[in-house]
Amino acid sequence: MAMAPTVKVVLGSIAFAVFWVLAVFPAVPFMPIGRTAGSLLGAMLMVLFQVLTPDQAYESIDLPILGLLFGTMVVSVYLERADMFKYLGKLLSWKSKGPKDLLCRICLFSAISSAFFTNDTSCVVLTEFVLKIAKQQNLPPHPFLLALASSANIGSATTPIGNPQNLVIAVQSKIPFGKFLFGIVSATVVGICVNALILLCMFWKVLSVQKDEEEPPMELAPEEDVNSHRFSPATMSHLTSDQNSHDYHDTMSCHSCHGVSGRMDLRSRVVGGYEDNEIDLKDANGTKDATENGSLEKKDERVIVSSVKESSDLGLEDIDEKSAKWKMILWKIGVYVITVGMLISFLVELNMSWTAITAAMALVVLDFKDARPCLEKVSYSLLVFFCGMFVTVEGFNRTGIPSAIWDFMEPYSRIDQVTGVAVLAVVILVLSNLASNVPTVLLLGSRVAAAAATISPEKEKKAWLILAWVSTVAGNLSLLGSAANLIVCEQARRAQNCGYNLTFWAHLKFGLPSTIIVTAIGLTLIRA
Repeated sequence: MAMAPTVKVVLGSIAFAVFWVLAVFPAVPFMPIGRTAGSLLGAMLMVLFQVLTPDQAYESIDLPILGLLFGTMVVSVYLERADMFKYLGKLLSWKSKGPKDLLCRICLFSAISSAFFTNDTSCVVLTEFVLKIAKQQNLPPHPFLLALASSANIGSATTPIGNPQNLVIAVQSKIPFGKFLFGIVSATVVGICVNALILLCMFWKVLSVQKDEEEPPMELAPEEDVNSHRFSPATMSHLTSDQNSHDYHDTMSCHSCHGVSGRMDLRSRVVGGYEDNEIDLKDANGTKDATENGSLEKKDERVIVSSVKESSDLGLEDIDEKSAKWKMILWKIGVYVITVGMLISFLVELNMSWTAITAAMALVVLDFKDARPCLEKVSYSLLVFFCGMFVTVEGFNRTGIPSAIWDFMEPYSRIDQVTGVAVLAVVILVLSNLASNVPTVLLLGSRVAAAAATISPEKEKKAWLILAWVSTVAGNLSLLGSAANLIVCEQARRAQNCGYNLTFWAHLKFGLPSTIIVTAIGLTLIRA
């Protein structure tokens, strides 16, 4: 693409610069409006500066990507309601054999959950689990938080639904879900192992230290808190029934004692809720004693009737609770079946956007109640951010600057040469940390693929997979490299009773070597 007129180039660059600053630094002092508003501002400036016409702006919005993103977010909301992530939390601490075993488990489960339910979702729901488990076992949270964030990024590279940039690549490249998965899964598996090994080497001494003083038991996170975000009080119906029975026998025993002190022989037999009382008068004041004992008998009868009613009510409550429990179990099974069906549909190469939307609507119908509370949990701000970003990046592309830069880099970035792959990886790595990974994919994707297509169709597919791998793993370089990192940092900082501040430099000390090593090893394992 030739360079646009100078005025359009300058104005388009200004609009893109505004978008970039607000996307990378959403709380800048001179314009603290956030990423989403910054994205819309950049899009508006592209139209206002006449870099794009309104019709071109609307056409640049990729609806299949938005549909796929929306559908997967709705599915993730229902999976969280179905306690899928709670069960993952339980597996993290189940029969753990020490800090090193726990760190490896976090790497594994974070990667698997991110591959199928996005890295951001996994980090949101697993961060608190990790913090509480670390506190319960009296361990420093730093290495476990790094394991969670970095493994989530690496694992999300495995599938087209693992992260937003992969969604873009899957839609633009039209690579089927199965071929995408099998082309990159070996790089992901080895990358997770290497990442865990780097963490173990860096924090071996920290994970090997056994502290002499343990925290008092009352300060530890309860097991239920570690395994679940929600507190569900245990049902005490059986204990209540036993207690009522015990109180009833105590009452009858007490009345018998009063009968003896009043020189009466009171023998009560309760059969089917009725009493048969035999009273022998033993003194001259028998009439008065009989009247008093008659009052006692009426009280006894009321106690018995009340006890029977309570027992009946408790029995009905038990039945209702069992019925509700089975309904919940069946509903959870339905949620899991629908989710597995969605993944199978992806593998058989059905349209991913409409498959995700169909699965989302199937879950809404299965829930059989007002879907507004669940739909309100969808990140609509992210969808709006994508709309603005599509327009802004398209406007910047029309200035001709990205094409000019790529024309300069293309001779050195040939996909059929080792040096070319290395140069391309460095460019993607740098741009992903400067401009964020999704804009990088939008700017480079079609150009990298077109250059590779001149060699062979297989090289074109490999170029897309390399772009997916490098742009995703690049998020581990620094704390600002991906949204997953920021989510873990913010969730950890705000966690009650077990908060931890993961600093930029603490992350960089691990992120820099891990990103370079994992990216390099993964590039040798990607298959077209």
